[in-house]
Amino acid sequence: MTHDDTRGRDLDAEHSRPEGATDAEVEAAGTVSEALEKIERARGHLYSFHQLIGAADFALGDGADQLEASGHTGLAARLREELIGLNVIAGRWSFQMVEDFDDHYWATARTLEQAVRDEVTEGRRHVYEAELKQQRRTHGRPGHEATPQDL
Repeated sequence: MTHDDTRGRDLDAEHSRPEGATDAEVEAAGTVSEALEKIERARGHLYSFHQLIGAADFALGDGADQLEASGHTGLAARLREELIGLNVIAGRWSFQMVEDFDDHYWATARTLEQAVRDEVTEGRRHVYEAELKQQRRTHGRPGHEATPQDL
């Protein structure tokens, strides 16, 4: 995408290209922000994993109770001793995985994405996408307004 000074004329200040920012810089900031969005999605999947494993552990307890009630005490005991409460990875339950991810990888990714935006786009979010919108929308057509204020 090449920069066209008329492309950003309808953008609100929060999404407009800062003075002096190059195409390469705006694109790089957009790429880093897109990567953070993917990390956010991965984080959501990790939280889903955490909740599903917890629910499965309780369901296994119910299954062990049902097996025991139907006379399968050995199988019930194996479930309780070998699987229920088992660490999902060495030394950790899923809540510990979530906490470690949040405290290290996710926090670092957020901090660095913010640093890129602060330095390259004066902290503005989605500058690259806002310029794409200006380029791709049909100016003057209903439903193609630049901002909600243009409705």
